[in-house]
Amino acid sequence: MMKWLVTLVLALLVLGMFTPWLNRMGLGRLPGDIRIKHKRGVFYFPFTSVIVSSLLLSLIAYLLGR
Repeated sequence: MMKWLVTLVLALLVLGMFTPWLNRMGLGRLPGDIRIKHKRGVFYFPFTSVIVSSLLLSLIAYLLGR
């Protein structure tokens, strides 16, 4: 259980560090990403970006697993 928690924290830390770089590359502003502006704030769900990043990570894991 503790290994999974440490892995999750490290993954979120790395993702947080790379977020500005990924935003400059266009990830997070793809067609299909949902952004709803309201008086009280903004709801944002990067639907397409999540799918693209999942495919890229799956490809990397597949290539490294050979």
